Amino acid sequence: MAFVSVFDLFKVGVGPSSSHTVGPMRAALDFVARLGPARNRVRKVRVTLFGSLAHTGLGHHTDRAIFWGLSGIEPESFTQAKAEAVLERLYREHRLDVGEPGAEDRVSISFHPGEDLRFDREREIRVHPNEVLFEAFDADGTVLSSRTYFSVGGGFIATDDELASKVMASIEENVPHPFKSAEELLAMAARHEMSIADVMRANELTVRTDEELRAGLQKIWAVMQDCIERGLHTPGLLPGGLRVRRRAKELGETLQQQGHLARTSAMDWVHVWAMAVNEENAAGGQVVTAPTNGAAGIVPAVLMYYHRHASEPNRAPQRATEEFLLTATAVGMLFKRNASISGAEVGCQGEVGAAASMAAAGLTAVWGGTNAQIENAAEMAIEHSLGLTCDPIGGLVQVPCIERNGFGAAKAISAARLAMLGDGSHRVSLDRAIETMRQTGVDMSAKYKETAQGGLAVTYVEC
Repeated sequence: MAFVSVFDLFKVGVGPSSSHTVGPMRAALDFVARLGPARNRVRKVRVTLFGSLAHTGLGHHTDRAIFWGLSGIEPESFTQAKAEAVLERLYREHRLDVGEPGAEDRVSISFHPGEDLRFDREREIRVHPNEVLFEAFDADGTVLSSRTYFSVGGGFIATDDELASKVMASIEENVPHPFKSAEELLAMAARHEMSIADVMRANELTVRTDEELRAGLQKIWAVMQDCIERGLHTPGLLPGGLRVRRRAKELGETLQQQGHLARTSAMDWVHVWAMAVNEENAAGGQVVTAPTNGAAGIVPAVLMYYHRHASEPNRAPQRATEEFLLTATAVGMLFKRNASISGAEVGCQGEVGAAASMAAAGLTAVWGGTNAQIENAAEMAIEHSLGLTCDPIGGLVQVPCIERNGFGAAKAISAARLAMLGDGSHRVSLDRAIETMRQTGVDMSAKYKETAQGGLAVTYVEC
């Protein structure tokens, strides 16, 4: 059974989209890495985008992500300076340096974006709506390597063979507490008298030390906090042509002023924190996929709400952060394994809906909820997100995505509060809700799944 780590679901990435930016960047990096000794013979690379990547790739910076990945820039080490240097040379000289910076086998090739990067919007979807084909040629035009990748949500990628065999790009390990469903997770946790976070911690410790785990979780939280802070202090217009104005800075300043008059509330801050993250994401900044970029603001906003407004007095802050993220990961694994976290596959219910469910579970856990209450909170959050479409205006992760993160965070908190008022018993299980989400995604028209061909994306009229 494939073990999905907390660091698989919570990854440091680049905006604006985990499926359309981070995934293609990772695919390009993987393609170059698999070239091996043949890399020195590469003289031309051709990339073809299909499905949702072709329809909304320009709005999501898929083209840039591929250029960066081919040039060896990784999401974790991404900086605007390195990224701009690649783009500046590419468009000035029509050249790319393929491979890891500083590597002996790095090769400089001619690359014309208008010719060597193709957007095939006509071919029907084969296996998955986020498909990209990489081809490398030698000086004689002979194909050295041809590989197809699918960006399957949350920055995860899979090749043709991996997708066909349902083996995703995640860690394969024998863990002490494997589970495929919430029902199995609850039963196993009860049998061993463990919390959901304890189950996840035990599994993580098969591949890393406790010190590494704790340091990694604190780093994830630090990046989330940095992202909130940047969003709260950066004004201006977001890129892309819609002329959407950043509002988190102005709203945050208004809340600070109102706070002195006791007119502001914690929930107001939750909305602003979530929007701050997703404005950073829309601007192409560094965020944490949680579990996707389009929904990256929900988990940080809810965790910040806990620390700033609703923490338990006898619970150490660092341990609470770890418990929150580990519990949220357990729920996120269930969505990824049994349905999808890709807006192009199931709509925004798989992004904002899954993130709200994860955040609700994490918050219930750090409030001292039982495993049954945690499962109940997660179920309520996704149950009331079912059918949520992905219809970004202009193909940009701006409208309605930024505000939607605020509402998703508020929904997560409401679900946790309701769950804590009960004993965890309820009619619809989390497993059934996730399966319903999957079936809804299957039935949903493709024009409502990140193609910008339906919903708000076409009914919006610029005044």
